[in-house]
Amino acid sequence: MRPFLILLLAFSTVAGPAAAETRYLAYDASDRVTQALTRGITLEAERGLFGAISVRRIISTSNRGSADIRRGGPDAVRQALPAGSPEYAVYTITPEGGGRGLSRALCPGADEAWMVLGRVRMGRPMSIHAVGRWPDGGYRPCVRLSYNWRGEWALPPESGPGEDAATPTP
Repeated sequence: MRPFLILLLAFSTVAGPAAAETRYLAYDASDRVTQALTRGITLEAERGLFGAISVRRIISTSNRGSADIRRGGPDAVRQALPAGSPEYAVYTITPEGGGRGLSRALCPGADEAWMVLGRVRMGRPMSIHAVGRWPDGGYRPCVRLSYNWRGEWALPPESGPGEDAATPTP
C-alpha cells in the first residue's frame, strides 16, 4: 500500500502543473447590489489535474479593470461570514494594479479586504463574500455578490477604448 501512495504522490506533483490549464470564466450580476458594483466579472482561473479550479485574477467585464488575487488569508475572514454560508475559499486581494480600488469598492473604510468564494464550477451560479479588516482590528462582512454563469472566453477579454468586449461562448 505504501509504494502505491508514494507513486500516486509522485505522479500528482509532476502531472499537476503539466495538466493545469488557464480558463476565463464569465459571470453576469444577478441582483441589484451586485449590479451596483459591477455588471459582470471574468475569472482567470487555473483548472488542475483533477478538475479543481483555482482563481488567479478577477476582471471586470464592464469597467476593464482587473485585480490579482491569491488563495489564502487569515482564518478570521471565514469566521466573519454569516452563519450557514457555503463559501469557504479565502482569497487575498493583492494591492498592486486594480487591487486597491477593488478593496475600496468592496469594503469602503476597511484597512484590508478579502474575497471568499465557494466552489467555482462551470455552468453554475456563484456567490462571493467580501470581508474587511477594520481599523479596530475586527473582521466584518462587507457585501455579498451574486453572479449567474454567462460562458467561457476562448481568450481573455480584450477591447480598445470605446469598443465592446467580445461575447463569451456559452
